[in-house]
Amino acid sequence: QVQLVESGGGLVQAGGSLRLSCAASGSIFSINVMGWYCQAPGKQRDMVAIITSGGSIHYAASVKGRFTISRDNAKNTVYLQMNSLKPEDTAVYYCMYSAGGHEYWGQGTQVTVSS
Repeated sequence: QVQLVESGGGLVQAGGSLRLSCAASGSIFSINVMGWYCQAPGKQRDMVAIITSGGSIHYAASVKGRFTISRDNAKNTVYLQMNSLKPEDTAVYYCMYSAGGHEYWGQGTQVTVSS
């Protein structure tokens, strides 16, 4: 089992910044993928950014150049620096951990961007 604890969501004005953090604990595999997904009301959950334990990164087209994902393998923590936020970024952001054929999700943290 893996537990994910997220922090860093909140309310920000358009153009502002937020930083999300997600710490994983439990049965952590050294080779894994961590990342962030978002889900707006009435919409499906979409990938925002993912990063492998080896450092490979993939971003959704909508956030490229504005968001930066990073991780600290020693702390089993993944971060999402969100800059130039737009009202359309408003959603619940979920942390994801995947390894060994298993996938785990955090409880979600609300990000609200006002215009």
